[in-house]
This record gives sequence, structure tokens and C-alpha cells, in this order.
Amino acid sequence: MADTDKPLLIKRYASRRLYNTETSDYVTLEDIAGFIRAGREVQIVDLKSGDDLTRQYLLQIVAEHESKGENVLPINVLTDLVRSYTTEMQSVVPQFLAASFEMLREGQSKMMENLSAFPNPMAAMPGFEAMRKQQEAFMQAFMGGIPGWGGSGPTKEEGPATAGEAAPKDEELAQIKRQLAELQKKLSKL
Repeated sequence: MADTDKPLLIKRYASRRLYNTETSDYVTLEDIAGFIRAGREVQIVDLKSGDDLTRQYLLQIVAEHESKGENVLPINVLTDLVRSYTTEMQSVVPQFLAASFEMLREGQSKMMENLSAFPNPMAAMPGFEAMRKQQEAFMQAFMGGIPGWGGSGPTKEEGPATAGEAAPKDEELAQIKRQLAELQKKLSKL
């Protein structure tokens, strides 16, 4: 079994093929993105020179998702990032982005805790449980691609999901994703 505490070592050959040293097979950028989404740290090194290429490949993954219409970063944020490379802000931007994502991760975690905290005086309100599940599904759809942000799954009160429950949750999740994509398009136009 692989040691998931250590970064997954990917070696890039001269042919630009990427080799997973744990499974002894070749991988694609999408495979690497999947490892990262699953919460695994990845390190990509050039076989010949030993140079760390991780940053270059992570940026390439983001760029490919953006080019496919999966707009995560609004135009104004991308513009500001480009500007930051030519100003004194260059040294501040990485720390600011890291702190912002950490705050977002902590806020999402606290929100999920608050949603699942019982007893909750609002829990007796008609429709509260449906609203809580919808908010939880929204947060999973919104943050699901980021390790540690995808929600906690069924609570002890709910138990494991049954096969009959999976289809409605999947449809709700798909609807929330569509609504989120529409909102992102509107924000991009602003």
C-alpha cells in the first residue's frame, strides 16, 4: 500500500511522458489532477536534471481547465495576477492567496459543523432538514474538487445512503453545479 503521507513522485521522461513511481505506469495531467482532488500531494521531477516541475504542471492543469470553459478564476483576478508579476506586490500576492484559501477552508469547515450541529433550535422548523441538506449539497458541489473541503458525507443520524437516495442527490448536485456555472458566467461578465 502506498504511503499517502509522502508526496506521490511523478517522473517526467525526456519524451515528456509522466511516470507514476508508485504504480509503475504512465499518467496524464488529468490523472494527476485526480490524485490532487483526492487529497494527495504530488511532486513532479525531471528524470534527467532532477528539477522540480510541480508548479509548472499545476499551472498547466489550471490553464487546461480554464480553456475548457471551466472558469474558476474571474478575468479580473487573472488580470491582477499578471499585474502582480511586474509590481512590488509580487512578494505579497502568494501569501495573500494562501491566507485567503486557508480562511475559505476554515470557514467552509465551520459552516459544515454548524449545519450538522444538533440540537439546533431551528431544527424543529418545518423544512429545516431539507434546507440543511440542500446547503450541504451546494457546499459539496462548490468545494468538492478541493481536498478537505468536500463535506463530511452522511451524518450519524442519516446513516449510509441507500441506492434509492443516490439518484435524487446526484440530480440535486447536478442542478446546483449548473446554477453555480451560470453565476460564474454572470460574474465573469461583470
